[in-house]
Amino acid sequence: MASTSSDLLSDRELAAWKGMLEVHAVLVAQLDRELERDHGLPLTSYEVLMYLGDADREKLRMSELADRLLLSRSGITRLVDRLVRQGLIVRERCADDRRGYYAQLTDAGRAKLGPARRAHLAGVRQHFLDRLDSEQIDGLGEIWRRLLVQAREAELDEAPR
Repeated sequence: MASTSSDLLSDRELAAWKGMLEVHAVLVAQLDRELERDHGLPLTSYEVLMYLGDADREKLRMSELADRLLLSRSGITRLVDRLVRQGLIVRERCADDRRGYYAQLTDAGRAKLGPARRAHLAGVRQHFLDRLDSEQIDGLGEIWRRLLVQAREAELDEAPR
């Protein structure tokens, strides 16, 4: 029987949905607390440094950072301003687009990223991956991949033409 948008979720469906939301919230909060406590770096700031550290020439357009972090343009501007004040990144104007800016990792940002990355990945393993067996990890990876592909396809179908 097909469900309609007005149907309530079954207990089983609700457990799956709420479970994913609650686990995400708890784990992200835990990882954020650990990074802040041990490295003075909130998780979103760490993510900026991580994306820049992994990028070609350690720089990305501000719009790319916003998209990767799922932040608004104003949200990424405030976050980048804070990291610039801390000396962890610099902002530079795009040569080919005078309205656009790049964010680039500094030596201080690179020095902060190394230990923070090791701690973050250790936390991901400790709080998440080590609690699952390899079959469960593979299964979750496949579930997230499938859901993401379907969500992106739906976005394309709904995009204005």
